[in-house]
Amino acid sequence: MTQSMANIPSVAAAVIVQEGRVLMVRRRVSEGQLSWQFPAGKVEPDESREAAAVREAREETGLRVAAVKLLGERIHPMTGRLISYTACEVEGGVAHVTTTEEVAEVAWVTHGDIPQYVPYGLFEPVQEHLDAVLPS
Repeated sequence: MTQSMANIPSVAAAVIVQEGRVLMVRRRVSEGQLSWQFPAGKVEPDESREAAAVREAREETGLRVAAVKLLGERIHPMTGRLISYTACEVEGGVAHVTTTEEVAEVAWVTHGDIPQYVPYGLFEPVQEHLDAVLPS
C-alpha cells in the first residue's frame, strides 16, 4: 500500500451469497447516489479487511458469515474511501436490520435485479464473482 493510500479511511464490504441471491443493505442516509450497498464499515486498527467484513455483516444484518476470499480493493469513485470486498458464506442467522441508525432495509437480490439496486455498476472483480456464483 502506498503512503498516500495509508491515510485514506479503509472500509471493508462483505459480498454474501446465499440460495442464488446476494445480500444488499440500504443505508439510512445515502452518500450521493450510494444508497444500496453490501454490508460494510470501517476497518478497525489491527483488524484484517476480511475480519472487518465478517464483523460488519454481523453488526448490520445479524448474519454469522465466514470470509471465503478477498475479491479486491479500490478507491470508491463516489466516496473517495479505500474499500475492500470480501466474498463471504453464511454460517448462520437470518438477515435483518440490526442497526436502525445505519441501515434502513436489507434485501436478497437476484443477479438480474442488481442494476436496479446499483445503477452505476459494481466494481469489476465483484461483478465477475457474482456472474460466476449467481444464476443469471
